[in-house]
Amino acid sequence: MAFEFKVTRRVEFSETDMAGIVHFANFFRYMESAEHGFYRALGHSVVMHQFDPPLGFPRVHAECDYRKPLRFEDLLEIHLLVKEKKPRVLTYLFKFRKVTGEPIEIARGLLTVVCVSHSPGKMEAVPIPAELSAQIEVAPAELLV
Repeated sequence: MAFEFKVTRRVEFSETDMAGIVHFANFFRYMESAEHGFYRALGHSVVMHQFDPPLGFPRVHAECDYRKPLRFEDLLEIHLLVKEKKPRVLTYLFKFRKVTGEPIEIARGLLTVVCVSHSPGKMEAVPIPAELSAQIEVAPAELLV
């Protein structure tokens, strides 16, 4: 069972603002990218066409607190941790660390998603499929601090 996923990436010039700092909105893109990597590591996609009707995980809550700046060409580690798991809902904690030079935490984010079925013109919350749910567990409390 998995409760975490880590990915490291370099900050691109196009992700920075006129002050040379990563634009705040990019942290939400980083969270989504890490979430997709988490599902791929489990052998799935965030869009699950193998189910009838297909399933997806739209966002119902997103937040991010920024502590330090991140700049062009900095190396960034994005650490996804499963914070909460309910029958239809997952909440992830994201820890962002700059690993260029001395590693330092630069931001934290939360993302809450709901498992939904997609039918033409209709989206409905449904339980996370047992085969997927069995692969995901909540991270140990000491990692969530």
